[in-house]
Amino acid sequence: MDDVKTKEQLEEEMVDAAFEHLIESYLQTKHRKKVDIIRKAFNFAKHAHHGVRRLSGEPYIMHPIAVAQIVCSEIGLGSTSICSALLHDVVEDTEYTVEDIENMFGPKIAQIVDGLTKISGGIFGQNASAQAENFKKLLLTMNDDIRVILIKIADRLHNMRTLGSQPANKRYKISGETLYIYAPLANRLGLNRIKSELENLSFKYEHPDEYAAILKKLEATENERNTVFDEFTAPIRTHLDAMGITYQIKARIKTPYSIWSKMQAKHIPFEEIYDILAVRIIFTPRADIPETNECFNIYVALTQIYSSHPDRFRDWINHPKANGYRALHVTLMSARGEWIEVQIRSEHMDEIAEKGFAAHWKYKEGSTVTMDGNETELDKWLVTIKEILDDPQPDAMDFLDTIKLNLYASEIFVFTPKGEIRILPAGATALDFAFSIHTVVGTHCIGAKVNHKLVPMTYKLQSGDQVEILASSKSTVSREWLNIATTAKATTKILAAIRKEERRLRGQGEEMLTAFLQQHDLVRDTANIDKLCRLHSLTKPDDLFLAIGQEKVVLSADDLSCLKGKTPTRTWNRILSFGRKKPSSTPQPEGQTPPAPTTYDKRRPIILSEDTLASGIRLATCCNPIPGDSIMAYQDPAGTLYIHQLGCQAALRLKANSGNRLYAAQWAMRGEQHFMVSVRLSGVDTVGMLNQITQVISQTLNVNIRKLEIEARDGIFEGLIILYVHDTKEVQTIVKDLKRIPNIKQVTRV
Repeated sequence: MDDVKTKEQLEEEMVDAAFEHLIESYLQTKHRKKVDIIRKAFNFAKHAHHGVRRLSGEPYIMHPIAVAQIVCSEIGLGSTSICSALLHDVVEDTEYTVEDIENMFGPKIAQIVDGLTKISGGIFGQNASAQAENFKKLLLTMNDDIRVILIKIADRLHNMRTLGSQPANKRYKISGETLYIYAPLANRLGLNRIKSELENLSFKYEHPDEYAAILKKLEATENERNTVFDEFTAPIRTHLDAMGITYQIKARIKTPYSIWSKMQAKHIPFEEIYDILAVRIIFTPRADIPETNECFNIYVALTQIYSSHPDRFRDWINHPKANGYRALHVTLMSARGEWIEVQIRSEHMDEIAEKGFAAHWKYKEGSTVTMDGNETELDKWLVTIKEILDDPQPDAMDFLDTIKLNLYASEIFVFTPKGEIRILPAGATALDFAFSIHTVVGTHCIGAKVNHKLVPMTYKLQSGDQVEILASSKSTVSREWLNIATTAKATTKILAAIRKEERRLRGQGEEMLTAFLQQHDLVRDTANIDKLCRLHSLTKPDDLFLAIGQEKVVLSADDLSCLKGKTPTRTWNRILSFGRKKPSSTPQPEGQTPPAPTTYDKRRPIILSEDTLASGIRLATCCNPIPGDSIMAYQDPAGTLYIHQLGCQAALRLKANSGNRLYAAQWAMRGEQHFMVSVRLSGVDTVGMLNQITQVISQTLNVNIRKLEIEARDGIFEGLIILYVHDTKEVQTIVKDLKRIPNIKQVTRV
């Protein structure tokens, strides 16, 4: 009993210490000091969660305290948000209701807790994506109070920090969902530090070996970076001191996730990432000089010391990012001959950059306004989100992908004919610009004039372009436009217009079918409509009505024969194949149902051997995993297991929306089976290069080549080799040996 008592006492002390640290952090902020209500919320939550533990074994109340600490210290919110964070799981996990919260803490805290509960809870259909539906709910709460979404991001950050206690399949689901939804959302809300940590934690749990390798290399090169930083900043400090500026200069090191992403995107090793180090100058504004002017004064001083890169100057001061970020970015050539980016910003700009613009919003009943009352790009983005929510997608994942288009996008600045600035994601087209002006302008767009030159609606805009949209009342939206649009707003409006037109055509087709049946004295019933669906290989009546309305199906004598029981011979094959899957090698006896899909134990990884692969487990063709790759398994609704590389784009989407179908997986191959892998290489074209490549692969390494493509142009060659290998070790050996060939500059697995 004494041991149990001692443990309880230790836990009590741990909980109290964590809460007191929260109070100390809160008292150091500029918020009004409402300590009493925070203590009341803590005591209520502590009582509600009494006796409950997390998977890690610690008392559950430590989680709400940790979320409240993030909300207070890392996002900068006040007492209402801190109380809501402490209470965020009470309604979902205990017998207390939202009404209880409102009675004790008032309507505002109750509203936020209710919003958080709705995001986490809910029951969805079998085919629905719970994650995407939750995300939709998350965005809906923005209309009421953006603090809901900020607390939810804090909740996700703490869950990621403690993810190690979860089983592997849960880790894949949560980290994939975080990378797909929460990190981009944090980025859009300006929570840069949190965004970076969410990315890194996801990377750490999904690719532990790669994460550890990059960390090791960062540590190994730290002393060299420090020397470069000191040498580069010494003359800058001298100039800034002479100008009488109060400042800090910090080194900004690229995160492991950011380094890995660049390595993957450019197919280059760690050693070829040249922008790992950047420099940040943060100054204290002076009363007599506007902070904008001070930024440019510092910029001028820097260009007097070092040469600047002409194409890498970014003015986020006069044109802030959509998330409120403001700074000047300039890239300078160091004395060592290396390009180094310098970010110049005031203390206030730095706080917004790290903690997010949303932290500086004041809250009024029923609305959100900025500190100065002016509309920002973030306000405009929230309006766009509201427009998309007002016209919901029928498929939750389509909705999620639509929003996702613009969460992470780099931005460009384009101008209307009157000189008004519009911010669009990089890669935006003239059609996107048209929809940013107005839905009517977008739906009737036929092209544009960019810088007074006629261009098609597919034209990709650049920063600084002046755009005039050309419209025609005769122009109508088509599905091909979905391949042109890149913004969430344009995509959503195009889909809405298509659905509206399809509803009209469906009604028209239904009327035409009814008239056809009446003309031939036939009854319009389910049986007859089903016959016509089968005849035209359509799955449901709505598809038939639409096809008739679009004149893709023209009702004729064949349809009449079918309805009267005479099947036309020319459609016989189509009718036979309608609704059937490809026949299996062993057809099912009549009257027997196919066997139920195999169920797997989520607590144990699926072991991949020659035998299990032969039993029907499939390797995904999107990423072609081979033994040695970090992998996961996904079971589709039909029960088939697919093996994906953890980092493949399809796997990322699956982790975000099909977490309940994921399994951990491990290789256990005996080295008897060959797997196909592609290697891309490039270099200087010299006589005998092709011979050297084939000798290394076929003769030295004794590897079979399935395909070899080499194209040379202007003295440079690029090639693609498809090989059969046993595992990743063989691929690494091939890459290493190919790199040893003189004049080969780059070799990567793709």
